[in-house]
Amino acid sequence: MNILDKIVAQKKLDVAAAIQEISVEQLMDQPLFNEAVPSLKNSIANPERSGVITEFKRQSPSKGIINGTAKVEEVVMGYEQAGSSALSVLTDEHFFGGCKEDLINARQVTQIPILRKDFIIDPYQVYEAKAIGASAILLIAAILDQRQAKELGALANYLGMEVLMELHSPEEAEVLNPFVDVVGINNRNLKTFEVDLDQSIKLAASLPANKLKISESGIHSPEDVFYLRKNGFDGFLIGENFMKTDNPANAFEAFVKLIN
Repeated sequence: MNILDKIVAQKKLDVAAAIQEISVEQLMDQPLFNEAVPSLKNSIANPERSGVITEFKRQSPSKGIINGTAKVEEVVMGYEQAGSSALSVLTDEHFFGGCKEDLINARQVTQIPILRKDFIIDPYQVYEAKAIGASAILLIAAILDQRQAKELGALANYLGMEVLMELHSPEEAEVLNPFVDVVGINNRNLKTFEVDLDQSIKLAASLPANKLKISESGIHSPEDVFYLRKNGFDGFLIGENFMKTDNPANAFEAFVKLIN
């Protein structure tokens, strides 16, 4: 099994356990479930913001611990103040050291959209995302077929959330559907975890012209952002570049001054 297969196998176990602990009906009774959330798509397109989706990430399978001491509230508040267009919060525990409470805590101290970054394979997780305050969910094309992608996307839209669909190859564009609001191209191969920034450029031509496009992973310098902007990208998801520093919010603030 490659790492992606292992993550999905674990995720199935996690979802089964979560369903036993809290029902969908109980999720719908959570305070955040009926609250309106800000639009990810509109915030990325807002010229007054940076176009960057900043990410709170403690660890990854490829890098291990990235930042084991950062407090989510402090980091995301700093990201927002420095001009972040949106936040991405990891909620996978086993492989990324995240948790649902991180997203709940981020929602309580910020006003900008929050993407639930996880490996979503079941409708239960969509209800869960709404109950913890997410503005949007991540759907990874590599782990979903067309029916699953459409079902999960439709449910997210119905519940008042948007969808960021992540692609890794031209063939995966087949799972795009009308419920997808933003298309992300991940420069990291999820099977080998190798990064190639040109991946975004190669796949850009296969994206529908009416979809907002963002590039994810392996973006480390202002030059990377300028290169991707020149090739038609509207936004950039950047996490590790800031999280690996002692003060992620300060690192992002300095980065924004260079890309504006």
